[in-house]
Amino acid sequence: MTSLGDRILGLGLLVLAVAYGWAAQQWPEPFGGAETVGPETFPTMLAVVLVAGSLYLMIKPDPDAQWPIGKSAFELMVSLVVLVVYTLLLEPLGFVIATTLAVGTLSWRMGAAPKPAFLTGLLSAVVVFVLFNYGLSLSLPAGLLEVQ
Repeated sequence: MTSLGDRILGLGLLVLAVAYGWAAQQWPEPFGGAETVGPETFPTMLAVVLVAGSLYLMIKPDPDAQWPIGKSAFELMVSLVVLVVYTLLLEPLGFVIATTLAVGTLSWRMGAAPKPAFLTGLLSAVVVFVLFNYGLSLSLPAGLLEVQ
């Protein structure tokens, strides 16, 4: 991939970011008025980060970008598979279990020992779950951990 490839990728990501940010603003206003932090807040923050990253790619592309080969390409494919499986398991397993497995697997593939990798995944999943569900009142799926 050349610097032109980075610019094309940046343009594609910019279009995706604008579309994603626009879609995030389409949530209907809840009964009783708008809330400070609503369902559009987190997607809007992601869209802003994606816009910044895509603009950076277009303005300052990497002149020596090369497609990964061998082990690096394999690790990228494993990461892609983990993220796709994560999205499929998020609802049935719940946020804590799915995030623990995804973060643990990705950390382990990046070189961490398995036990600390999955402990990091569990800790980060629990912290984010508590923050979103109780601090921001934005519910994440509990899945198998849901108390009936």
